[in-house]
Amino acid sequence: MDLHHLRLLRELGDRGSVAAVARALHVTPSAVSQQLNVLQRSAPVPLTERRGRRLVLTGAGRALASAAVEVMTALDRASAAVGDYLEAPGTPVTVAAFHSAGLTWFAPLITRLAETGGPPVRCADQDVAHDEFPALVGDYDLVLAHRLAHDQPWPADRLTVIPLIREPLYVAMSAGHPLAARDRLNAADVSAWPWISVHDGFPLTGVLTAIAALAGRPLDVRHRINEFTVAASVAAAGEALALLPGRTTAPDPRLALRPLADLPTARHIDVLARPETLHRGSVRAVLAALGAVAGQTRGPTGAH
Repeated sequence: MDLHHLRLLRELGDRGSVAAVARALHVTPSAVSQQLNVLQRSAPVPLTERRGRRLVLTGAGRALASAAVEVMTALDRASAAVGDYLEAPGTPVTVAAFHSAGLTWFAPLITRLAETGGPPVRCADQDVAHDEFPALVGDYDLVLAHRLAHDQPWPADRLTVIPLIREPLYVAMSAGHPLAARDRLNAADVSAWPWISVHDGFPLTGVLTAIAALAGRPLDVRHRINEFTVAASVAAAGEALALLPGRTTAPDPRLALRPLADLPTARHIDVLARPETLHRGSVRAVLAALGAVAGQTRGPTGAH
């Protein structure tokens, strides 16, 4: 039985005539009669009867109208419960991020929400390949993901994508490295030195491929390290170079960051979510706090 049909039956019992029901619902009397006939076809006994020129409820019709009141009351309670859930400021929000984003923003985000009375947040780090980020929205309310300009775009047909920041990528080296004396580098300069790369399939491998292509020679990849803090430590201690983000790399006096003049590089950091997740007030509050925290991010002092 359709809820709209049950409502018409209830209105007929309360208002006493088809004309009164039509006026109340802003439809024609014939439309009311047609819908009541549809409802009647689903019932094994008569629900209405004629008394003179008026259509009134039978005993079965009155019983079904009473049941309709209970149904609509239950649906109103369910709707209110959903509304309360969507707007409840204390509903926990789960946030996942790749390592460098988590290192940079998890602590400030938690602090900011605590200071402003925001919703509780549950944070998790997720080190995944580029094409695995979209699937994380099934497990987390908000997912911080990164991509390069030439990467496949996120599947916007099933995700909401909120751009957070565009972050430059720099060549990182020890502060005493011969290349650190230069303000800007080019692909030929950096291709002559050993490199630290991420594992295949993870963001940034494409940039190293582009450097090699521009320099006309393959890079000597000595180490494969996904975690930027580990890569930064290795680069700061030796001759190997690494590609590190300019705003989420922790300051380190042992480390120098230099831009590539002939291959401007950057990554985009986005927030991914299922569209319905953003209907929750608590999720929107965390998203706003995350945007504020990201906007205050400063680059490391070793970047030129």
